[in-house]
Amino acid sequence: MSEGILTGEGVLLDARPASFATRLLAALIDLVVIAALVFVIATVLGAVVGTISQQATRALLIIAVATVMVILPTTVETLTRGRSLGKLAAGIRIVRDDGGPVRFRHSLVRALVGIGELWLTLGSVALVTSMLNDKGKRVGDIVAGTYAVRVRGAQRTLAPVTMPYQLAGWARNADMRRLPDGLALAARQFLGRAATLHPASRARLGTELAAQAERHVAPPPPSGTHPETFLAAVLAERRDREYASATRAATKAAAEATQVHRLPHAIPDPD
Repeated sequence: MSEGILTGEGVLLDARPASFATRLLAALIDLVVIAALVFVIATVLGAVVGTISQQATRALLIIAVATVMVILPTTVETLTRGRSLGKLAAGIRIVRDDGGPVRFRHSLVRALVGIGELWLTLGSVALVTSMLNDKGKRVGDIVAGTYAVRVRGAQRTLAPVTMPYQLAGWARNADMRRLPDGLALAARQFLGRAATLHPASRARLGTELAAQAERHVAPPPPSGTHPETFLAAVLAERRDREYASATRAATKAAAEATQVHRLPHAIPDPD
């Protein structure tokens, strides 16, 4: 897939990779937060250094360094699914290369690699790597298989899919199995922004998605049907069928609930 496709996990890939300037802004905000944290830790350590042994002081110093460099960024990024305070302010998020949310292992790898490329080199390695990479990745992103995407303003309301009149009869009588969630979401997102795609990419994606969807439909659409028209017909028909099925299920559940609450042993219900 390419930009604008949703994965099976429902993660929006329509958000473009974050620009270098946006990532730099997020990093600067995070740096200010870290500097404030380091100041607090240094103040606390300064107050207790004279009251404890030299070994305890070293242990506290190691714990403080590990907390600032690894533990804190890993924890924050894992719990927020890729968003620190700086990234939240800049409107970006760290995601996996396949668009899914980052997990603990991704955040840990990014933090560990960050010791070398961010702390020991004062961010120079990350700066150069981000400028050269087409997705703005730093070394930690390359190793962890992640990158930053823009999420602010990425969600858009898509126009409803309508049934193409020329395929209404075919769709009504066709046997359609349930489309995989990833395929259905990808087709829906593709139709929503097909007009904004490059013609070559639009034709390629439409053909690929139509070929995947055709495996779940019998008989195939009439010969010469445009891939986008076919996808619209399948999505519209599946939506209508699922809505009708859900309506029938709700009606049946309500009727069964009424029977369950009736009094037992043939005792008439009170008026």
